[in-house]
Amino acid sequence: MRLLVTGGAGFIGSNFIHYWLKNHAGDFVVNLDKLTYAGNLENLTGVEKNPHYTFIKGDIVDPAVVEKAANGVDTIVHFAAESHVDRSILEPEVFILTNIVGTYVLLEAARKKNIRFHHVSTDEVFGSLELGTTEKFKEITPYDPSSPYSASKAASDHLVRSYHRTYNLPITISNTSNNFGPYQFPEKLIPLAITNLIEGKKIPVYGDGKHVRDWLYVIDHCRAIELILLKGVIGKTYLIGGSTEEISNVEVVKKIITLMGKDESMIEFTKERPGHDRRYSLDWSLAAKELGYKPEHSFEEYIKKTIEWYQRHEDWWRRVKSGEYQEYYREQYGV
Repeated sequence: MRLLVTGGAGFIGSNFIHYWLKNHAGDFVVNLDKLTYAGNLENLTGVEKNPHYTFIKGDIVDPAVVEKAANGVDTIVHFAAESHVDRSILEPEVFILTNIVGTYVLLEAARKKNIRFHHVSTDEVFGSLELGTTEKFKEITPYDPSSPYSASKAASDHLVRSYHRTYNLPITISNTSNNFGPYQFPEKLIPLAITNLIEGKKIPVYGDGKHVRDWLYVIDHCRAIELILLKGVIGKTYLIGGSTEEISNVEVVKKIITLMGKDESMIEFTKERPGHDRRYSLDWSLAAKELGYKPEHSFEEYIKKTIEWYQRHEDWWRRVKSGEYQEYYREQYGV
């Protein structure tokens, strides 16, 4: 296969590229990334010299760039997105451009070249579930997004489905729960908590901290996409969840604090975020039935391994937090 991976310098995209080249050594991967603040070529150390890997710096909203990047590929795996809810509240325009217009530009290129298109999305498009219930999101759950971010992802999901129904474009979609693991930008809860504790800083937690999430280790996500690409039914959506029981944000933070030998005085409750969804939970039984998907990485074990990764890679996240990483990859890669 020849894959075009969009957003391959980001957290999930870079993990996917590492995973794919390790497990499909004969395939070729083109990485198209704009290198916004969330894109970091240091995430791909060890890959850049692989003859089966090519990096293209460019914006998915630019048709000429996308046209060039898509030449000769047979599959697009579309990760590229603005994804931080807080930023979408402050600056929604960039989310509309990247997540909706960018997806449209990629779909047009895929349609013209008849390229298989896999779209990576989020459980946040479904809105919020009630605390204390057993209800879970399903593939048929109506969309009810709460933030400009989730609304932009919902719109992109609809675009992808429309290109299948109107143009018969071969597409699949995956909606996943909250990812965690190596190379995650430390604005997200888990890496922020870990790195703040190492720095001796408090961990900000919105509201009462009882917002419930289903956590997915990033390599389980990569393997799920692999299964979809190899076994998935064209036109279908698959929900991909993690192995953990539902756990609140404050419980996640307390677990990290305990594992790092700190105390709960390091928690700082802050003003609630507007439109903050209360609970997410995914029913991934369809993926289990049709693809043989099952998460292999438990939250209990891999939250420990994630803490250890950030402890071992302090130079990486300190450059990210300070912004030095952007100058680093300009010097190293000339971009």
